[in-house]
Amino acid sequence: MEHKSIIQNIKNKSFEKVYFLHGEEPYFIDEITQAIIDNALEDHERDFNQSIVYGKEADINSIIADARQFPMMAQRRLVIIKEAQYLRNLENLTPYLENPSDQTVFVINYKYKKYDSRKKSIKAAKQNGIVFLSNKIPDYKLPDWISSLVKEKGFGITQKSCMLLAEYLGDDLGRVSTEIDKLAIILEKGTTINEVHIEENIGISKEYNAFELVDAIGTRNLEKAMKIVDYFDKNPKAGNMVMIVSNIFKFHLQMMKIHFLPDKSRQNIASALQVHPFVAGKILQSSQYYNPKKIAKNIAILEEYDLKSKGVGNSSFNQGELLKEMIFKLII
Repeated sequence: MEHKSIIQNIKNKSFEKVYFLHGEEPYFIDEITQAIIDNALEDHERDFNQSIVYGKEADINSIIADARQFPMMAQRRLVIIKEAQYLRNLENLTPYLENPSDQTVFVINYKYKKYDSRKKSIKAAKQNGIVFLSNKIPDYKLPDWISSLVKEKGFGITQKSCMLLAEYLGDDLGRVSTEIDKLAIILEKGTTINEVHIEENIGISKEYNAFELVDAIGTRNLEKAMKIVDYFDKNPKAGNMVMIVSNIFKFHLQMMKIHFLPDKSRQNIASALQVHPFVAGKILQSSQYYNPKKIAKNIAILEEYDLKSKGVGNSSFNQGELLKEMIFKLII
């Protein structure tokens, strides 16, 4: 079941006896857990019927005893194990999960990794409740996820703004959600979020960022590329050289793949490279400026400057100087 469906059921006051939430992406686990906290009990019921423990400090026997108690002046009890990945002997919860209390909502919040699906505990949880596996959003799907989240909050967003947020914030969905919440407070409902809103309120420059640098290299626009690099030199937090080299390297590999694709339609490129169609169009356009021989030469340049940025064969140049020299060689 998708996390949105689980949350909708919770908001409709339809609860399972057991929720086993596990996986690499903490955002969805936290979203479901918070929805349960917000809806399982009324405010005046929480003091006597809500128990939240943490894996490092929790005792299995105490947790089970807590879950077996009858609710006090409430319809149900709520027992949550947060950070259950640190809980010792989690399998000792199996007897409870095989026969959970009808009057308790029991939540296991197991983050940052997948729990072994062969274990008895997770099989019992699935039989008597919901097991939700929280997977990471692939990079190429992140802009679409951001767009969907923004629409849920009653706003629109431009494609380029989605790409900027994805590039700058990465796959930290919690941080992405927090930044969008800030915009939701500032902007009027129904506003289409654009690059100016992002620059003014989140601090991501709409002109001087890694996404624009790759775009400038892709169109062999040396003047624009040098302006961006100069900005990075004066604002070190805006662009880390290791990250920049990594992005440009990935971009060159993508261009090389396009040259050998028999079907160069945007949709096929997006599928083959696992990128957003908007990005696929940009890479296709750039591949017209770089033949395979130039791409191979640039990859060697990137490897050289990656080593120099880490101090290998470089004793005097700072990050800004290295970037300028590297970009010049890539474009010319």
